[in-house]
Amino acid sequence: MFGLGAGELFLIFIIALLFLGPKKLPELAKGLGQAVREFQKARDEMMNEVNKPHTPAAQTDAKKDVEVTATKVETSEPHVASTETNPESPKHS
Repeated sequence: MFGLGAGELFLIFIIALLFLGPKKLPELAKGLGQAVREFQKARDEMMNEVNKPHTPAAQTDAKKDVEVTATKVETSEPHVASTETNPESPKHS
């Protein structure tokens, strides 16, 4: 573990105990353990997502979601095209 032997780890523990006290050290260790678990969980979820095979069914579902969202956007936005000028039309002075 990081090239540290039992004697070095024991010395680090004693120094941490002196600086943090017997009440804070378990809380610190608990928080550190939870942080490591959360990091590993996030890493595993990301790796599963990256390695997950993309099935045609999932692609079809995603395409349907995009089409539904596009339809909602088209029906909810006012027609901006009517106020824009057409570059091919003759300009009015």
